[in-house]
Amino acid sequence: MRREPDFFGEQDLKLVFVAKKLKESLALEKLLTDAGLDYLVETDKYSGGIIFRSERVGAFFYTAPERENAVREAMQRAGFKPYELG
Repeated sequence: MRREPDFFGEQDLKLVFVAKKLKESLALEKLLTDAGLDYLVETDKYSGGIIFRSERVGAFFYTAPERENAVREAMQRAGFKPYELG
């Protein structure tokens, strides 16, 4: 379920996905909502492009640490590639 930042309090949320397209963002929101998994989505900037780097805006998906594994597993089953550092 999509939640507001206040729902998570002072928790250090885990970034699980960066959606670069609206269609991708809406599909992930539906997946997580249908699965009953709590998440926060916020827009933020990221760098994109290989030859011509540019700053773009995407939808950043976060979840609480105790739900991170469940969120990542649901995403992988649905064909999403969860965000990984590095």
